[in-house]
Amino acid sequence: MKSLFLLPVLLLPCVLMSAQTADAAPKFEDYRVTEQYSGKNAQPVLDTKDKREFHTRLREAARDKVNFAGHYVFTAWGCGGGCLVGAVIDARTGQVYLLPFTICCWPVEVEKPIDYRVDSRLVVFTGSRNEQGQGVYYYKFEGNRFTLLKAVEKKQ
Repeated sequence: MKSLFLLPVLLLPCVLMSAQTADAAPKFEDYRVTEQYSGKNAQPVLDTKDKREFHTRLREAARDKVNFAGHYVFTAWGCGGGCLVGAVIDARTGQVYLLPFTICCWPVEVEKPIDYRVDSRLVVFTGSRNEQGQGVYYYKFEGNRFTLLKAVEKKQ
């Protein structure tokens, strides 16, 4: 009889821990990459009108050192007051992947509205995507596209 009473008490920490894990924000180390490209960067492939529109920015960025997900150059530039647009350039192939939205209107205390690491596929956007909503958005860059992992939106 005692053991039946103790079972819920013993299981409670497990339930609480799994609930906290489900609500936890993705971490850079959870999306780690081990490769680190160090060869010569390829010229950016500007194969669409949208990419050619930003040819100067993309060509300049393609000369930078790899700074994202092992073999990419992540770059962003202003698109108006407090607004950023950007791209990811594969340093090995030159393929360009434009960000799927603009980011703007981030809180004053946020130092980096777009946060990423050279050894991770995770990107954290803080602010408004395409001037809609407000929050922190966690994306994984994989298979040459951005996949939303979690959105923590600010209540209005």
